[in-house]
Amino acid sequence: MKIRKNVAQSDSGFIFNPSNGDSYSVNETGKLIINLLQQEKDDEDIIKQITDEYRIDRDSVEKDLYDFKNMLDAYKLTE
Repeated sequence: MKIRKNVAQSDSGFIFNPSNGDSYSVNETGKLIINLLQQEKDDEDIIKQITDEYRIDRDSVEKDLYDFKNMLDAYKLTE
């Protein structure tokens, strides 16, 4: 999954999609996931980084990542 190249993200977690003018806010974990997706990291890399950084169990991270990626698709932030 790739984030659209024209999607902008601020340091505060503000996401702007210039294609349709929509904007969203994400938390620190959401910002991390979007940054890793922009770096073209795969799910395993993302899960590992989140579990290492936040010390949370893998199953929770995997489910939340899946849900977050579905939300990104629904909001048309991915290619």
